[in-house]
Amino acid sequence: MTPKIIIDCDPGHDDAIAIMMAGRLTKILGITTVSGNAPLSLTTENALILTELLDLDVDVHAGANKPLMVAPRHAEEAHGRTGLDGPIRPEIKRTAASNDAVHFIIETVRSNDDVWLVPIGPLTNIALAVQQAPDIVDRVAGISIMGGSAGAGNVTATAEFNVWADPHAASIVFDAGFEKLLMAGLNLTHQFGVDEQVISDLRALGNQASLFAADLFDFYLAAYQKRTLGTRAPLHDPCAVLAITHPELFEFESRNVRVETTGTHTRGMTVVDERSWGPGPANCEVEYGIDRDQGITILLETLSAYS
Repeated sequence: MTPKIIIDCDPGHDDAIAIMMAGRLTKILGITTVSGNAPLSLTTENALILTELLDLDVDVHAGANKPLMVAPRHAEEAHGRTGLDGPIRPEIKRTAASNDAVHFIIETVRSNDDVWLVPIGPLTNIALAVQQAPDIVDRVAGISIMGGSAGAGNVTATAEFNVWADPHAASIVFDAGFEKLLMAGLNLTHQFGVDEQVISDLRALGNQASLFAADLFDFYLAAYQKRTLGTRAPLHDPCAVLAITHPELFEFESRNVRVETTGTHTRGMTVVDERSWGPGPANCEVEYGIDRDQGITILLETLSAYS
């Protein structure tokens, strides 16, 4: 059965690829946007660019323009000023269906069975939805998050960007009691990297979606290599989609995960209890391994379908 999902995102190069893949692997009920990799106006525009470019019959709903309690911060060093630097930005005719992503999330979950929430940006919209409508926690099929880490961070030594950008929202979501909460953290997503070979393979596909993706990766890979010693740029957000559509690619472990909201050096850290004795009750399926080569094959096959 094709999963039904709501993508909550802050496009973002890797968000864009996640949307491309979800457009062929899932039934997207809606896309909601949040301030994160870029300000809300740009993340919403970027989502609209993608739905128009891919000819997806999916509405975009703008959401939170700032975190719950901390000042907004963006990721220009990774994604550029617009959040999707690299390709020529096309003119778009579409506009957002609403400016109330939280209401859309609540009503869509209440009116559809077995919806997956797929947040791949800061968790502000999801936290607000949980606060306003706690019943949705028990109604969803599950929630598949790209965020956190069972190891090192990226924006700080201990914190991954999406959780760090709104730690209070992340804490609400991790503590909400979702029966199925899947976490694709940096420890996992750094295993799923793109390189020059992937870019070449995308260009060889030759369709509008694959060429746009290749242009995205030209910028994204160069920006990553400039900031780090890595040769492959981690493709974070598609992992949250693949964890639903192709769980056999992953190694999962049940863990208790909490979010640090106030630590001087650890704000935004996902504290993953990996003790073999006396840990708290598991609230999360943490992803530890992925079949990278098979995942890239699925990526290329999916984008080829847009031709």
